[in-house]
Amino acid sequence: MRLQSFLSIGLAVLFAGSAPSLFPQAVPAARQGGLPLVVGAGFSDYSLDWGEGRRMAGPTVWVDWNFWNLSRLPSLLRGFGIEAEGHDINYAHPSSLPTMRQDTGEGGAIYTLRRYRLIHPYAKFLAGIGSIDFPDSTNPAYTHDTRDVLSPGGGVEYHAYRQLWVRGDYEYQFWRHIFGPNDLNPQGFTIGVSYNFWHGQ
Repeated sequence: MRLQSFLSIGLAVLFAGSAPSLFPQAVPAARQGGLPLVVGAGFSDYSLDWGEGRRMAGPTVWVDWNFWNLSRLPSLLRGFGIEAEGHDINYAHPSSLPTMRQDTGEGGAIYTLRRYRLIHPYAKFLAGIGSIDFPDSTNPAYTHDTRDVLSPGGGVEYHAYRQLWVRGDYEYQFWRHIFGPNDLNPQGFTIGVSYNFWHGQ
């Protein structure tokens, strides 16, 4: 029952947030409308922060809910949105790290500068949970851990065709106190494609 309640509330918020797009004021209806939602997927290449020159790769997905349809907000504030993002850095293992895996699930704020028609620079700050598998020769029973993760980042989206955008993203992660007082700091780039459900960019 609790799950159904959360789903009902989520759908209500979704429709309430998109309602202003049904009555555009500044732009004709033929050019503006839909949901202020972006869904995307890409491929990431990350430095593991686990020894010199050790990199891995994996898929990334993201979902953005933006405030583009809230015409009553000042234009500067309409650049803000909420992003949820997941990484699965589990491929192209170095030979010395055959069991390494770094997964993250995060959410937070994103700000997109929409001053230009074809190029949208953005900055973001996300927080969430990281899961890591690793080799440990000193304690074979300890090969997995989870930690809070903070991730500042940013990038650029390029308008490729209609509602398709190409994204180039950089992210720097802080895995808090993963081994004693020290943070683990994986960082890397993601290239991907997103679909923007909002018309009238």
